[in-house]
Amino acid sequence: MSQQRQVITNRVAFLEQKIPAYASVLGISVLIAIWEVVCQLEIVPPLFLPAPSAIVMAGWEMTVSGELFSNLFASLYRILGGYAIGATIGIIVGLALGFSRWADAIFSPIVYSIYPIPKIALLPLIILWLGIGELPKVVIIALGVFFPVVINTFSGVKNVDPMLIKAAVTFGSNHFNVIRKVILPGSLPMIFAGLKLSAGTSLLLLVAAEMIAAQEGIGSMVLHYGNLMITNKLMVGVLVLSLLGLLFNKTLQWIERKLVPWK
Repeated sequence: MSQQRQVITNRVAFLEQKIPAYASVLGISVLIAIWEVVCQLEIVPPLFLPAPSAIVMAGWEMTVSGELFSNLFASLYRILGGYAIGATIGIIVGLALGFSRWADAIFSPIVYSIYPIPKIALLPLIILWLGIGELPKVVIIALGVFFPVVINTFSGVKNVDPMLIKAAVTFGSNHFNVIRKVILPGSLPMIFAGLKLSAGTSLLLLVAAEMIAAQEGIGSMVLHYGNLMITNKLMVGVLVLSLLGLLFNKTLQWIERKLVPWK
C-alpha cells in the first residue's frame, strides 16, 4: 500500500507541475483561434489586424527570402553585445559599491542621479559622439542594462547576512574567499532580478535604436513595413521580438536555477 501511495503522490506532483504549462498553452491556443475567427469573418479589416495564418505565411516568405534571418542576426549581434557589456560592468561596479564605503559614497549619488533619465533620450547625443554605426546602438543597450544590474547587485551585497560574513572571517577566510563564497552567492538572487529586469529594457532600446539609425534589424524592419502599411510583415517583426523576450527570460531562469539551486 505504501508503494502505491508513493506512486500516486508522485503522479499527482507531476501533474501539478505540468498543469500550469498545459493551461498556458491552452490559453494561447484559444486566443489565437479567436483571433483567426475574428479576422476570417472580417470583423476587423486586415489592414488593422492581420490573421495569424496571414502572419505565418508572411513569416515563411520572409524566411525563404532570407530577409528575416538577416534582420534577426543584425539585432542579435547588437543586443547580445550590449547586454553582455552592460551586465558585466554593472555586476562589477555593483559589487565594488557594495564592498567599499568610499566607492559607495562617491559613485552611488552619480548612479542614482543618472538612472531615472530615459536612456533613449541619450541616443541622439551618443550618435553625435560616436557616429552612425554599430557602436552607438551597442552602447545605448549597454547603458540601459547597466543601471538596473548595478543597483540590484549593490542591494544584493548590502542584504547579505552580516553574521555569515563574520562567521567566515572567524574561521579564517581571507577577503577574496569571503567575497567568492559568501557575499557573491548571497547576492545572486538580486543580481538575477536585475538581469531579468534589464532584458526587457534591452529589447526596448534595441528597437528604438534600430528605428532611429539602422538600415537592418528587427526594429528597422518593423518601422519599414509600418510606413508601407504592410501589417502582416510588421506583425512578423513584433512576434519575433516577443519570442526573443521569452527566450531571454527562459535562458536567465535556467541559468538562475543552475547557479542558485537553493532559491
